[in-house]
Amino acid sequence: MNNRILVVKCGGNAAVDPAKVCEDIAALHHEGQRVVLVHGGSADIDALGRRLGVTPRRLVAPDGVSARHTDADTLQVVATALSGIVQPRLVTSLVKLDVRAVGLSGWDGGLLRAKRKKAHRAVVDGRQVVVRDDHSGRITHVDAELLRTLLDAGIVPVVSSPALAEDGGAVNVDADRTAAAVAGALGADTLLMLTGAPGVLSDPDDETSVHDTYRMARTGAPEHVGGGMGLKLVAAREALFGGVPRVLIGDGRRAQPVRTALGGTATTVRLADGEAPLEGSERSERSATSGRSQSELSAPSAMSQSELSAPSELSAQSEQSAPSEQATQPEQSEQSAYATQQNGRAAA
Repeated sequence: MNNRILVVKCGGNAAVDPAKVCEDIAALHHEGQRVVLVHGGSADIDALGRRLGVTPRRLVAPDGVSARHTDADTLQVVATALSGIVQPRLVTSLVKLDVRAVGLSGWDGGLLRAKRKKAHRAVVDGRQVVVRDDHSGRITHVDAELLRTLLDAGIVPVVSSPALAEDGGAVNVDADRTAAAVAGALGADTLLMLTGAPGVLSDPDDETSVHDTYRMARTGAPEHVGGGMGLKLVAAREALFGGVPRVLIGDGRRAQPVRTALGGTATTVRLADGEAPLEGSERSERSATSGRSQSELSAPSAMSQSELSAPSELSAQSEQSAPSEQATQPEQSEQSAYATQQNGRAAA
């Protein structure tokens, strides 16, 4: 078994065939590739929510990036769907393919720790509002040692939300950004995010408009891309800042989705300013730091508008009269903290 690590994020899009993803991961595993599978489950979450009378909702940030509205009831649906439906399906599929796989949620062994979101901006009925009553968070720590122990034993870890917040409660964390945090913490060589499209599209309605390479600005929202793909690109940037040298967004609908993407049929995400990923001893040092606090390595302003917390509907409505300065203050403090950390690292 080689020491190179591949992190695959299996999207929750209903068009993505998890059986095909598992077949590819099994083939790579039997060839000696070390693989971590991080998964979402949006289709199963939405379906379970409807069965339980919990209507799925999304919030859109002013920059157009959307995220799941996670109130208390939705958090229970998310945890149940991921740990009780999606993860067992993936683990069972891998075990049937003679792969030792272990399913882990973020709270198992404190694998994923997160900072609970307090207040952020969203657009509701065309107006910017402050959203509160938060049950989502941002990853601050990945227990890379736990994952390496499993990998060293020839086991494929299958990882999902929720994560453990600083107050001891559970919070929902975005699966794409979780995959980026895991890849950075492990010093992975490649992060592959699979979705229900052939890659990043110039025109969402035209699958032939796929980018071979998409260059991300160091800060700000992705250009001309919104919705779920926008958040994937934010995650891709975080992985690049975390030292992952190769980040791909590929088509999860293909017969061999993982191997096809690794073979070159996917969008490669790079930094627009040409900053090279970390390599060698510098990358190893950054990887060790990632294991302690992935948030220190994220792109600074990616946090500012795409990190949405989920209020109750009443909470969002009651905040509509609040001035926009109130919405931006929590995010500005996070950016200042990031800048302080980066400046201190540069001075050292």
